[in-house]
Amino acid sequence: MNTTAMTPRFLFIDGSNLLFQMFYGMPARITGPGGRPIQGTLGFVGALLKIIRLCAPTHVAAIFDGEHENPRAALDPDYKANRPDYSGVPADELPFSQLPDICAALDCLGIPHAETTDCETDDVLAAYARACPGEVVLASFDSDYFQLITDRVSVLRYRGEKTVICTPATIRDKFGIEPGQYADFKALVGDNSDNIRGAEKVGPKTAAALLGQFGTLEGILDRAGEIARPAIRASILRDADRLRRNLALIRLDITAALPFPPDALVYTDQGLTTTDVLRRIGLK
Repeated sequence: MNTTAMTPRFLFIDGSNLLFQMFYGMPARITGPGGRPIQGTLGFVGALLKIIRLCAPTHVAAIFDGEHENPRAALDPDYKANRPDYSGVPADELPFSQLPDICAALDCLGIPHAETTDCETDDVLAAYARACPGEVVLASFDSDYFQLITDRVSVLRYRGEKTVICTPATIRDKFGIEPGQYADFKALVGDNSDNIRGAEKVGPKTAAALLGQFGTLEGILDRAGEIARPAIRASILRDADRLRRNLALIRLDITAALPFPPDALVYTDQGLTTTDVLRRIGLK
């Protein structure tokens, strides 16, 4: 990326997503002073620095999911009900047990960070994508962010040397739709990771074809009588209410409150290594 461009480049880290990825992706439990596990922190800081140097941002922030009721569960009690129950897991075996160290590392790097209080991280990053001028990079493996992709908003999926930066062309090539149709697409096909069931008999190719013909989920529902295949037409009509509810669950809230104003997120790369950061926060 061009580091000399005058246009600001904002990088937003989906902190919980990256923490879980690194905590469970490290090859073994790693301990620091006093035997405290630090593998999640080590992986998070290392990945974060690589993401920063890949993107060369002018502004950076990290947002984490806070402990509060999920407002989407009011729409559908089954939303994310399939997630693991960690209540019986020892505290030091949980990803969030390393969050204090990660926050200390972010402070060391001069990166603002916050936890959500009444929405999901996805919504806060969606609001930033709308509010920030210039380029915006959203770092996360959560595919819900695909609906935010534009010519100036991209999604970075970190995987070391196999890291991918998703653009409008990525969505067109992978799904056969425009990024702005992704929430409608996902409402149709469902999302197992969030326990959202799509329309029966509607897979990715059928969903893309329907959106190509009718434009939006609401367009499909309004003109369902025009769907050529009887089984697909019957499925769409039968599941109409659930599909609308799916879309409400999947569509991100671009009006969510911003924990920091965009101009407060200015970042200067100090050239620190992962070891430098861990040493400064007392983990080396």
